Amino acid sequence: MTDCKKIADLIFPDVTKTPEFYEEKYTVRNLPEGARVTRFAPSPTGYLHFGGLYAGFASKFTADSTNGVFMLRIEDTDKKREITDGVSCIVNGLSAFGIAPDEGVTGFETEQGEYGPYTQSLRRDIYRTFAKKLVEEGRAYPCFCTAEDLEKIHELQANEDIKGYYGKYARCRDLTDEEIIEKITAGIPFTVRLRSEGDITRKIKFDDMIKGKIEMSENVNDVVILKTDGIPTYHFAHAVDDHLMRTTHVVRGDEWIASVPLHIELFKALGFRPVKYAHIAPLMKEENGGKRKLSKRKDPEANVTYYIEKGYPKESVQEYILTILNSNFEDWRRANKTESVSKFPFNFKKMSVSGALFDLVKFNDVSKNVISLMTAQQVYGYVTDWAKDYDTELYELLTANPEKAKAIFNIDRDNPKPRKDIACWSEVRDYLSYFYNEIYTPDITLPESKNHADAAEILAKYKELYSENDTKDEWFAKIKELCTLCGYTPNVKEYKANPELFKGHVGDVTTIIRVAITSRVNSPDLYYIMQALGTDEVNARIDTAIKFYRG
Repeated sequence: MTDCKKIADLIFPDVTKTPEFYEEKYTVRNLPEGARVTRFAPSPTGYLHFGGLYAGFASKFTADSTNGVFMLRIEDTDKKREITDGVSCIVNGLSAFGIAPDEGVTGFETEQGEYGPYTQSLRRDIYRTFAKKLVEEGRAYPCFCTAEDLEKIHELQANEDIKGYYGKYARCRDLTDEEIIEKITAGIPFTVRLRSEGDITRKIKFDDMIKGKIEMSENVNDVVILKTDGIPTYHFAHAVDDHLMRTTHVVRGDEWIASVPLHIELFKALGFRPVKYAHIAPLMKEENGGKRKLSKRKDPEANVTYYIEKGYPKESVQEYILTILNSNFEDWRRANKTESVSKFPFNFKKMSVSGALFDLVKFNDVSKNVISLMTAQQVYGYVTDWAKDYDTELYELLTANPEKAKAIFNIDRDNPKPRKDIACWSEVRDYLSYFYNEIYTPDITLPESKNHADAAEILAKYKELYSENDTKDEWFAKIKELCTLCGYTPNVKEYKANPELFKGHVGDVTTIIRVAITSRVNSPDLYYIMQALGTDEVNARIDTAIKFYRG
């Protein structure tokens, strides 16, 4: 008869606390009924993927909408693959887009909350306490198999339907106490494995929050729960952490569905109530008529840093994530045009089972709409914050005269149909370059339908008529007068009815003026552009254009 307590004390001589100690330390949370406690638990082994942002937002949104708690936990047990600043990349990536945890890791070696540590490498004593409990109860045992031993087992299983460490292949499962004591005393390295009680002929059923009811065979593998260095595997650590942190719902990639039978067995072996899982399908991208996963290797937009460097506001990112997160969001948005996204009734059941389609073109359209609804003050604040780090020349130009910059941003903004020119702050330099000679490169090439002689005549007469003191109506009346003076019609319909009678229409005249002043054939309201530039600059640009067109 195996003396499990004796073996447990031999394996864990330094473990003095009991599971009861941690149960009392991390008590059940005092939250409203129905409140969900979620966590985002990435590994600092690479940059934050947009799919991680997507999952993190779903976790936070469901917690917030139920008056629950959203945590950031760092699963850093794989030290070999950990990258420098990996934690900072995760924290900063979430923070940049408004996915702030209520508790957990807040920066490099900084945490907040009463259920920590929230970094797994700092929880070693906790894991060993619960692993000792499993050994004491006969639900776990030491395994002395080497990598070569495991390779031989793998070779023997070439024709087996089930691969792994189980049944007759579990060589250390039935070692005697004497054999175990002898090996440990001799200093032979060992792992600790779960003694599975699963039966391949039995099924488990669970209700996935996204994919619905799923039925799978029970786990039969005696998986490793502690590695030779005493560090837990993901399987074991996440069960202990989610229980002690009182997590209720876990949002994670659907590649983990295959592990659910094992995870449920671990929860039950530890005496814990299993969490509810919501398994997210990977984000997809169209390519060559088909679909593939959004790839770290192929797609720069897969890296969350891409959106920070480009200068996408957090509101745009949240709006787009909800667009692909819930199938009914766009209908809700049409009915609630100015409502905060926090009011949206998020539902796991409205998520794509097969994988939402990521579309950067649509992302930009969403962002343009979001930015178009911001005030000039908001845009100015966002742009200067971004430019301070990523475009110092633009930052200095904007902050040298904030009122001028805000007036520029306000052009065509405060009206029922604001222009949608800007998708991200890195586009602002080009958008307003013609307002600042320091970054303006004139290009007064006319559209093919316009000739230089007519352009020079129009601009010369326009300069005589223009006054920055005119109201917009007075200014446009002068444009119409200019049309008549130069053989154009102020009436577009009249031109279309009798094109042979005129050189063109009012739109052609304003295009010539617009090109001379902005080097664009399309721009915000020309009247307000000239108001922002001032008479001296307007006249100087007109003079330059006239000289050019006259050769």
